[in-house]
Amino acid sequence: MADFLLELFSEEIPARMQPAAAQQLREKFEALLAEAGLKAERLETHATPRRLALIAHGLPAASEAVSEERRGPRVDAPAQAIDGFLKSTGLSREQLEERDTGKGVFLFANLAREGRPTAELLAAKLPALIGGFQWPKSQRWGKASVSTASPRWVRPLRAIVALLDGDVVAFEALGLQSGRETFGHRFMGSGKPVSIDAVGTYRAQLAAEKVALSAGERQALIQTGAERAADSVGMVLRKDEGLEIENAGLTEWPVPLVGHFDEAFLNVPPEIIQLTMRTNQKYFACEDQDGKLAPYFVCVANIETADKGRTIVAGNERVLSARLADARFFWEQDKAKPLESFGEKLKDIVFHEKLGTMADKVERVAKLVRWLAENHFPDTDPDVVERAARLAKADLTTGTVGEFPELQGVIGGYLAEVQGEKPEVVAALKQHYAALPEGDVPVAVALADRLDTLVSFFGADIRPTGSKDPFALRRAALGVLDMLVSGQRRIALKPALQAAGAKDAEELVAFFADRLKVQQREAGVRHDLIDAVFALGGEDDLVRLLARVKALQAFVETDDGKNLIAGYKRAANILKAEEKKDGATYTLDLAALESPYLDEAEKALAAQFAPAEGASGVLLFDEVDELLGREDFAGAMKRLSVLRAPVDRFFEDVTVNDPDPAVRKRRLGLLAGIRDAMHRVADFSKLEG
Repeated sequence: MADFLLELFSEEIPARMQPAAAQQLREKFEALLAEAGLKAERLETHATPRRLALIAHGLPAASEAVSEERRGPRVDAPAQAIDGFLKSTGLSREQLEERDTGKGVFLFANLAREGRPTAELLAAKLPALIGGFQWPKSQRWGKASVSTASPRWVRPLRAIVALLDGDVVAFEALGLQSGRETFGHRFMGSGKPVSIDAVGTYRAQLAAEKVALSAGERQALIQTGAERAADSVGMVLRKDEGLEIENAGLTEWPVPLVGHFDEAFLNVPPEIIQLTMRTNQKYFACEDQDGKLAPYFVCVANIETADKGRTIVAGNERVLSARLADARFFWEQDKAKPLESFGEKLKDIVFHEKLGTMADKVERVAKLVRWLAENHFPDTDPDVVERAARLAKADLTTGTVGEFPELQGVIGGYLAEVQGEKPEVVAALKQHYAALPEGDVPVAVALADRLDTLVSFFGADIRPTGSKDPFALRRAALGVLDMLVSGQRRIALKPALQAAGAKDAEELVAFFADRLKVQQREAGVRHDLIDAVFALGGEDDLVRLLARVKALQAFVETDDGKNLIAGYKRAANILKAEEKKDGATYTLDLAALESPYLDEAEKALAAQFAPAEGASGVLLFDEVDELLGREDFAGAMKRLSVLRAPVDRFFEDVTVNDPDPAVRKRRLGLLAGIRDAMHRVADFSKLEG
C-alpha cells in the first residue's frame, strides 16, 4: 500500500475560505478515487494561509482489473446504431457476441479492462481536479492573465507537490508542473525551495521551516500561548474559540503577544472595546481577577522576532489606540444627547415598504406591550414597560451603533443608564435583541417586538416559503416560543396576536405550532403529539400544551396506552366508515345502555360510561374534564386507562354491525363514547403508526 501527498502552494488564502477549501479538496479527491476504481484507507486534509494539502494513506499500487458485459443494439439495427456501439466499446464487429435474449438477437460486448498503476491514474485525473476547484472569489495572474481562459485560483498558485511513496506524480495543472518542491514560512523559513523527501517526512520538513501544518495544532498553540501571555501580566484571557480559529487561519507559525492600552479607554462601554479589538484587529481581550475588562490585549503574530515581539506589540498598541479613540469619539458624541432625540430620527428609517417606518413599528410595539403588561405581567408598571418599548430602538440612529451594528440595544441600554432611566428600562434595552431576556420588563418588550414583526409581515401577505425566509420570521417565532416555554410564561397566543392586530390569528397559531414541533424535536418530543393536542382547538397556552403533550407521550409509551390507542383507532375507523355510509354522526346514548339485552362485553364497557349529574352527564367525562381543568394531565391519562380492558374485550366478543338496527346503533354509540372520552385529551387520530 502506498501513501500519496498533494500540496497546492499559493499566495495567502483568506482565513474564512480555508475550511471549505480543505473540505472541497477531500470531496473532489474521494470522487476521483471512486471514478478511478481506487480506495484509500484514510484521508486527511490541511489548510494554512499559504497551502492546501491532502494526504491519502493506504492507496493500492494499481486499480483492479475489471470485466464488464455491455448489451448493444439488435443485430438488425441500423448501421449507424451499431457503429456508435462499436465506437463506445472500442471493439470491432467481429469481437462482438450475438445472443438471443428471447426478445430478439442482440449484440454483446465483453470488455476486459486491465488495472492501471495508481500513479498513472492520478497523473491523468489531478489536472481536472485542480482546474475545477471552486472558490468564492478567484483571480488570474501573470502574463497570461490578459486572457479570460488563463488559470484561476484564490490567489496566485506557485507550486504543486505530488508524491506517491516518495516518487513524483508528474502532471501539469494551471500552468505549473508538479514536483516535490515547496516553500516554508514566508519570513522565518530558509527562503529556499524545500524538497519533500516522502509523505512521511512532509510534516517534519514543514515544521523545520516554521510551518505548523495542522489548523488544530495552530489553534492549540494560540490558546495556550495566549493564556500564558495574559498570565504574564497578571490577567486572565477571555476565551474566544472563533477568534482562535480565525487567527489559526492567518498564521503558519502563531506567536501570541500581550499588549496594553490606556486605562482611560475603560470609560467606554466594555462591549465597544472588546468588539473593536475582536472585529477590527483580531485581538483577544483580557480581564482582571474579578472578571472585569482590563487594559490589556493579546495579538497573534506570524513571526518570532529577536526583540521577542516588542516592536510588533508597539505597532499593535498604536493601531488599537487609534481605533479606540475613534470609538470613544462616537460614544462621547452620543452620550451628550438625550436618548429620545435619537428616537425622533426613526421616522427616517423604513422598516419595510409595506409596513411603514421604524417609528411606526415603535408605536405598534408600545401599544402592544402596554396590553401585555396589563394582562400578563401584573408585577410591572405599564408606564415603565411602555417607556422601555419607546426607547428600545432609539439607538439605531446613534453614531456608535452606526459604527458597531452588533451592539444595537446594548448601546441604548448604556445611554439610558447614563441619563438615569429606571434599571428595568436599562435592562430591557440591553437585552432587546437577546435570545432569552431575563426579567418581566425585558421579556415583555422583546415579546411585543417579535409578535409585532410576525403579525405585520403576515398581515402584509409576506410569509416564509420553503427555504426562503428573508425577514427571519421563523427565528422570530422561535424567539417567542423560547421566551414563553423556558420562562414558563402563561400567555395565550391567540389573544396576544389579536391585540397585535392580527388579521388571521389562527394562521399564526398554526405557524407557531409548526415552529414548536421543530423546537421540541431536539428535546425528544414527538411532533404528532403536538399535532394531536393542537387539533382539539382552543389550546394556545404553550406551557400548558407542552405539559399535556409530555404527559401524553409518557402515556402512549406504556402498554395500557398502546393498547388503548389501538382500540381507539379501531373504534374511530369503524365510526368513520359507518357515519359516512349512514350520513349520520353517532353519539353515546345513555338510555340505550339500560337495555336488559346487553352482552356481557357491552355491559363491561357501558359500565365505564355511568351517568352523572355533571355537565356532560357521564361520570368518566366529568372526571377527566376536572383533572384537565386542574392541569393534572397524567391523572387524566390514568383515568382514561381504565377503558383498556373493557375496550379490548368489546372488540374480541362483540360484532358491532349487528343485523338488528337498534343493537348496531347502540354499539356504534359505545364506540362514540370511546372516541369522545379520548378526544377530551387529544385528537388521537393525528398519531402516526
